[in-house]
Amino acid sequence: MEKSASICESMNLNLRGMPLSATLNINEKSNEMIKEGKKVYKLGLGQAPFPVPDVVVEELKRNAYKKDYLPVKGLYELRKAVAQYYKKSQNLEYSPENILIGPGSKELMFILQVVFYGELLLPSPSWVSYAPQAKILGRKSSWIETYERNDWLLTAEDLDNACKNDPNAPRVIILNYPNNPTGKTYPSELLKELAEVARKYNIIVLSDEIYGELNHNGNHISIAKYYPEGTIISSGLSKWCGAGGWRVGTFAFPENLRWLLDGMAAVASETFTAVSAPIQFASIRAFQFDETINTYLKHSRRILKAIGEYIYKNFNEVGIRVTKPDGAFYFLPNFSNFKDKLIQKGVKTSGELCENILNDTGVAFLPGSDFGRSEKEFTTRIAYVDFDGTKALEAAYKSSTDIDAKFLREYCSNTITAIDKICNYVKTL
Repeated sequence: MEKSASICESMNLNLRGMPLSATLNINEKSNEMIKEGKKVYKLGLGQAPFPVPDVVVEELKRNAYKKDYLPVKGLYELRKAVAQYYKKSQNLEYSPENILIGPGSKELMFILQVVFYGELLLPSPSWVSYAPQAKILGRKSSWIETYERNDWLLTAEDLDNACKNDPNAPRVIILNYPNNPTGKTYPSELLKELAEVARKYNIIVLSDEIYGELNHNGNHISIAKYYPEGTIISSGLSKWCGAGGWRVGTFAFPENLRWLLDGMAAVASETFTAVSAPIQFASIRAFQFDETINTYLKHSRRILKAIGEYIYKNFNEVGIRVTKPDGAFYFLPNFSNFKDKLIQKGVKTSGELCENILNDTGVAFLPGSDFGRSEKEFTTRIAYVDFDGTKALEAAYKSSTDIDAKFLREYCSNTITAIDKICNYVKTL
């Protein structure tokens, strides 16, 4: 009884003063401003703009009547479909028994930290929820600095330096790519180098590949190819399938980490029990990756790549530093070229910068400090998804030519207008 009380007290201390997740908070704030009659361009929440493919929606309708509890680890047919997807897409071998289905990859990541007692390593910048999850549980988390000159990518040397002083400590590192918040991905040579360091220190790699199928060139590579024995691949339907609200997350484990899967399943049995039955049955269709799904992805990538190139060109022209994205729908713009002018304006942190731009232009996005960067760095995170993905996708299906600025202004107007407003903001500083 005393031990339980002590755990509860510790968690209460960890939760005290913890704010709402930054991405959800900016979305709610934006919606409140819209209700007040203000025009807001929502570049804060990274919600996939495209609709769930019709064939997957139809499958959900056909299975809507199913009401029974499913196995804790997930519907076997779905786990089999996920395993076959990895074999088909990257020639990675997984048994269905080593696939775990959860209510979103975020929940599975949290449960992983419940089960695994060790230090969490995070490249800076990283997604907003990784570190807070560790804080909730009282786990140790450490940031590993990355640099703009390296496209914000973690290097093998950086990882080695983070581990060498205590080489035998249990660790898990979350490697997310294409990356939120930068849009960058890891080339195969760098993945091989990181795999060697991870193997050297017996690090568990949680490879968050939720945006893998949104690699703009369709050539995503998993680090599991080079470090299969120590990599857990995290994915789901929220980004490439547009089904964020469906809450389907997947973890793929190597056989020698089955003990970790079993531990997570035990926690799942006492918490969420199982993912919704109709949604699991419908998800089988999504993971088949036939011509219909691949065509949907092809045009989704075309649109996102074109917007990314537009932002890259226009931001660099006005002096906002960005690197060209490789996938997903994010940028980490650096406004440091305007530091002196911003300070004269009374803007001294990335948070104040975002607030000032929101008040001046109506464009809502997030400070880099929410992603592990210094407040004084003047980096921010933009999610370029404020457009009607259904209309844009329909138009892309009908167009065989390159997606140009005219297309973007017609079908992605909110996002393009928001980018233009940010450019005009810095021009007038």
